[in-house]
Amino acid sequence: MRFAVITLFPEMLDAIRCYGITGRAITRGLIEIACFNPREYTEDRHQTVDDRPYGGGPGMVMRVEPLERALIDARSWLEERGASPDVVRVIYLSPQGVKLDQKGLGSLGRWENLVLIAGRYEGIDERFIEASVDEEWSIGDYVLSGGELPAMVLIDALSRQQPGVLGDADSAQQDSFVRGLLDCPHYTRPEDYKGRKVPGVLLSGDHQKIERWRLKQSLGRTWERRPDLVDQAPLDTAEMVLLEAYKAERDI
Repeated sequence: MRFAVITLFPEMLDAIRCYGITGRAITRGLIEIACFNPREYTEDRHQTVDDRPYGGGPGMVMRVEPLERALIDARSWLEERGASPDVVRVIYLSPQGVKLDQKGLGSLGRWENLVLIAGRYEGIDERFIEASVDEEWSIGDYVLSGGELPAMVLIDALSRQQPGVLGDADSAQQDSFVRGLLDCPHYTRPEDYKGRKVPGVLLSGDHQKIERWRLKQSLGRTWERRPDLVDQAPLDTAEMVLLEAYKAERDI
């Protein structure tokens, strides 16, 4: 999967290009990330990328021309790697976009070539959005200083879904939200830590019982912390029985 990121602060992307799972995925050629700085596409000596908003008001707005030129180069970079224009999706990270969730990641994951626009200041000129942006996505109902952090969140989440990126292919499928539920609790050594012991079922070696316990904990944890997800999840009869058993164990 390839990500072309249009950003005024490409160095911020080093956090995801040089470290962790995504850094290793880049080294192994499983994903590619390139940055395109709108300042490099300006024509004045001050490299001006923003201006005052028409109609007045606080802050500055990113100008269309540098963004358009950066987008042309971003598309060219993807096309040089085999992407045809009709398989490139341009995403603007914005608090006004659709809120990102696991279902949304599944939708975006169908595209192998993404251009991510990381805005700054009060935002970007609406005419660029109208002419060039395919989708707007948000990582939550709050405002950040720029779109770089949301872009990195999106890259990390999508990269986890790519074959070979995770050491264990089952890891991504067991993450929270993949089935619409939160993940179950996890434990490792030591078996007893200051009187707090690992649940006995996890030491039993009975994989069927372990899977049943994990599903029960996942259902119960979701019901306690995110009841809205339980309401949305299509639970079958066996899962409903497990959830009721979880509640009964806690005298709820």
